[in-house]
Amino acid sequence: MQPIRARVAVKAQAGWMGMGRGAGPKALGFFKILTVFLCTFQTVSSSCKILKCTADYLQATSNPHHHTGAEDTVEICTALRTYAHCSRRTARTCRGDLAYHSTVHGIDDLMSHHNCSKDGPTSQPRARILPPGDSQERSDSPEICHYEKSFHRPSALPNYTHCGLFGDPHLRTFSDTFQTCKIQGAWPLIDNNYLNVQVTNTPVLPGSTATATSKLTIIFKNFQECVDQKVYQAEMDELPAAFVDGSKNGGDKSGANSLRIIEKVSGQHIEIQAKYIGTTIVVRQVGRYLTFAVRMPEEVVNAVEDKDNQGLYLCLHGCPQNQQIDFRNFHLQAPETGLKRLTSASSAASFTPQTAEAKCKEKLPVEDLYFQSCVFDLLTTGDVNFTLAAYYAFEDVKLLHSNKNKVHLFERTTDLGPPNTAPRAGMNFPEILVALVCLILQCCAMLL
Repeated sequence: MQPIRARVAVKAQAGWMGMGRGAGPKALGFFKILTVFLCTFQTVSSSCKILKCTADYLQATSNPHHHTGAEDTVEICTALRTYAHCSRRTARTCRGDLAYHSTVHGIDDLMSHHNCSKDGPTSQPRARILPPGDSQERSDSPEICHYEKSFHRPSALPNYTHCGLFGDPHLRTFSDTFQTCKIQGAWPLIDNNYLNVQVTNTPVLPGSTATATSKLTIIFKNFQECVDQKVYQAEMDELPAAFVDGSKNGGDKSGANSLRIIEKVSGQHIEIQAKYIGTTIVVRQVGRYLTFAVRMPEEVVNAVEDKDNQGLYLCLHGCPQNQQIDFRNFHLQAPETGLKRLTSASSAASFTPQTAEAKCKEKLPVEDLYFQSCVFDLLTTGDVNFTLAAYYAFEDVKLLHSNKNKVHLFERTTDLGPPNTAPRAGMNFPEILVALVCLILQCCAMLL
């Protein structure tokens, strides 16, 4: 486990709060101060601001008249939840910081000790008083509400991932796996700490097993001083350029404009920019049905409270095995086999494999999986609008995918490497040395 100066500080503070765990106060105090000093040196050299969270927590709980009791426990839990929220805000720049990871575990230990729930009130950030003559705004809001601004070094920029859903339907997951699914009804597309996306797929024709997305619901969760909870909903023949409450941004909070809806083409194409989580969502109506595409940082993708009990989440886990169709073998079968997905093949009968391929080549000259999905959709639905759905899905990939070498996907999707990987900054020798010293000192402090 990665050691941390802040965890030592937290546990020592817990002793001051009447926990009765302080042993060897003089020696422990010495090692605490030395550990904090050395690990501070490591953190100061980066953009990680976990020390600020620790300082705010210690200040919030440094009551000289403190005594244990129910009211104090409430105050401690409030301070710990605030501490936890602050640490999550720094996660973007502290992912490689040893102190950060130990602080997170230290907070969990203290919350467990005091029986604090994760849900509950948090302390409001203290208003900062500007020095006379200083008109510069001094607030954490701009950085908190703009994901990329917290990355002060190019080498620390986030890794972005992409997910898309279109057509009959075809799913491209965050790990660049391409699937064709027969999902019908409501399914969760994304579900994490910041937003939920759910799609509803309905039969293209009555009684048909060919389905397409007819409804989309996106819930942006309340996030600190940036945005209020907002809900966006689109349905067939209704692609609004506003949230369900009529607003076009994140509400009344100071960072409301870090979430906004932009109408690109009336009734056909909208873009939702959620800068506070570094996320861009594109929703289109093509023909009667909807397409969905998102660009999201890996950190946001994986931000879930309980990964072990996390439910199905199509963009992350893909469609269940029993809901997948191997459309690559579809063309090896007689056309009539595929057309059995329709109760009435009259509309699809106008397309043979040859004419479907010719039609898709007009928009998708490269015979990748987007081209193959276009052919599949024409043969199973007979709706020429599905050609445009595949085309725009590919255009969205070109716009949103951070790895231009993975824009096209071909047959061997299982051989692809990790999604959108980018070089990560490694620790240099001084940082490693300081980390080892921190580990040794904390072990010594625990033994005393």
